[in-house]
Amino acid sequence: MSLPSFLADDFRQAILRLLPRGAIWSRDQGDLPSLLAGIWGQTFARNSQRATNLLTDAFPASTVELLQEWENSTGLPDPCAGTSPTLEQRRDQVLARLTDSGGSSVEYFTAFAEILGFKITILEHTPACVGKLRVGDPLNGRDWAYAWTVSFPGYSPVYFRVGESAVDQPLQAWGNAVLQCEIRSRLPAHTIVLFAQNGENLLSDFGLDII
Repeated sequence: MSLPSFLADDFRQAILRLLPRGAIWSRDQGDLPSLLAGIWGQTFARNSQRATNLLTDAFPASTVELLQEWENSTGLPDPCAGTSPTLEQRRDQVLARLTDSGGSSVEYFTAFAEILGFKITILEHTPACVGKLRVGDPLNGRDWAYAWTVSFPGYSPVYFRVGESAVDQPLQAWGNAVLQCEIRSRLPAHTIVLFAQNGENLLSDFGLDII
């Protein structure tokens, strides 16, 4: 449903219809009542447009002017999104934090990442166990019982959207830094999270041993 939009001339005609009837209250285009109504109509049109914008800005998924207010309410901005996040990335981060009800399951982190704008899969690891180990399985040490891997595309593009993106925003941007940062801030304290791009594991020195 489109929002109502009224022009200055719409308000001019409405004002003229509210005037009393009589010889001195001429509705002719060049007479004083019509000229004054045209001036007042421009003011009412500006106020109407601002009110319409407020209906859009009242929701974090479409906000522009009030985005900073939403960020302040959710502890943003922070280093997770980098130094120059796009408008869509900022909105997604606000939405993710507003809708975050907490959790530690695979489903929780998958849904949280999707709100941020990322499609991920999660693999939970287990240590090697005699009697259950199959040919080709990794010989994981005991610490792997607390490890899980988040897999995502090599880069997740954010495209410029007409009518939504900012004027100085690039036509395309990408990066997964905000995903890694937000997940690390929420992972259960006893676990170790690893990240993989296109199946290539980004293992850092987490002290995880291969037997």
